[in-house]
Amino acid sequence: MKELDVDRNEAEVEILSRGKTGFLGIGSEVARVRARKLSAGGLASSTPTEATAIRETSSGRPASTGTATAGGDNVASAALAAVTHILELGNVNVTKTLRAANDPESGGPIIDLAGEDSGLLIGRRGQTLQALQFLVNLIIRREFEGVRVTLDVENYRQRREASLRDMAEKIGARVAQTNRSITLEPMSPADRRIIHTSLSEHPGVSTESTGEGEGRKVTVMPKRD
Repeated sequence: MKELDVDRNEAEVEILSRGKTGFLGIGSEVARVRARKLSAGGLASSTPTEATAIRETSSGRPASTGTATAGGDNVASAALAAVTHILELGNVNVTKTLRAANDPESGGPIIDLAGEDSGLLIGRRGQTLQALQFLVNLIIRREFEGVRVTLDVENYRQRREASLRDMAEKIGARVAQTNRSITLEPMSPADRRIIHTSLSEHPGVSTESTGEGEGRKVTVMPKRD
């Protein structure tokens, strides 16, 4: 209406595409309409005006229509918004704290989650936390390329790493003592990496990953001369 400089009752509007909000901007499409100014006799003019309307996402922000680059603060704000919206949809009651806007080691923001429902977000061996982090990164990378958002629940990652390193040392000592290989249970790539690095300088053992997909495991073996 602004484009034609008329009121709503002075134009005929044809909806070409209603658009989609998508989920947090994923799969969103802009709405498109065609408007014709009505003549004095109530007939539409022969020259239509086509307009593109930006639909809002369910979070109330315009859906992203392209790739943008910005500083760490913008990425962190977008990441916090994505996490907030996902958790609100799941009725998960936790607080969100930005530990770092752009951590150089992780390659992006680090967000800490804590609260009465925080246990729900960890899951078996951290699988739920990994899935949530994957979804957030999928959303953020549509707008900010090369960024990695890290989520942590009440220092779970630090506790998990300490537990895995302690286990790796014990397994390494046992393998070196018995001269027999030990294969651990299937682990995520991040957990396997911790086992490998923990035993990388052990004088009596070596490690290797075997298996496919989610069944991939670490085997700790006696080091051969």
